[in-house]
Order: sequence, then C-alpha cells, then structure tokens
Amino acid sequence: MYVVCKDHLEIAIDQFVDEYEEAPDIVDLQEVRFRDWEPPAHCERCSAPGRFLVV
Repeated sequence: MYVVCKDHLEIAIDQFVDEYEEAPDIVDLQEVRFRDWEPPAHCERCSAPGRFLVV
C-alpha cells in the first residue's frame, strides 16, 4: 500500500506490480474517505500532499 502524489503515481504502480505481480487498485483520496483510517499527510516520496492510495 502506497500513498503518493500525482507525480509519483506511475512509480508506485510499477513498484506494486513488481512486488505483487498484479495490477493495483487506485483510490483518489480527494474523493474517498475511510472511517477508521487516516491517510498520511504527505507523499511517501516527497513533501507534496498524498493524493492517491495504491493498493
């Protein structure tokens, strides 16, 4: 599971496919909220806001 900005989305998708050998689900965190989980405030690769959940 990765939380990334738009600039790092493609890298996260490639990393997920390399690790799990299947396509990930991509969730836009600006459109979806989870009751029991609060996403990290920043991208895992930079200081930009995390926008996408790759899972």
